[in-house]
Amino acid sequence: MRELRIRVLAGVFVVAGILSWAGARLWNSIGTLPSVPLAAPVVLALIAVVLLSTALSLRARLRAQRERRPGAKGVDPLMAARAVVFGQASALVAALVAGMYGGTGVFLLELLDIPARRDQAIYAGFSVVTGLGVIAAAIFLERVCKLPEDDDQNHPGAEPVA
Repeated sequence: MRELRIRVLAGVFVVAGILSWAGARLWNSIGTLPSVPLAAPVVLALIAVVLLSTALSLRARLRAQRERRPGAKGVDPLMAARAVVFGQASALVAALVAGMYGGTGVFLLELLDIPARRDQAIYAGFSVVTGLGVIAAAIFLERVCKLPEDDDQNHPGAEPVA
């Protein structure tokens, strides 16, 4: 399984932000801009909490397993892989959503004198922050589930793997 790349996430965030900003300008010139839902930061925060709690649980179980504590509950490798895939997918979607709301929020900065648009700009800002929280929790989960490096390749007499 490949690791998350911060550059890919940042690229998704920036491209989504630019497209969302341009789309918001166009949509506002044609008619009324759709509102930013209050549920967006709430849902992203819940996903971040789920990812973080999963990472902390797996980290504790892996530590107990490594220390060979009696009665330690092991970690099923397939479950850990599923958790990592969920984290990676969540991080990609969060980068897209955070970029989308970030671009809309940047557009809404021009309209802060209107109370409804000011509230939407605040919701968009919270969505960006919670989206970044999802990304951080997903990266932490991935680091927790990372397998230790194989030391056989680092020995001077070891043959290279083809």
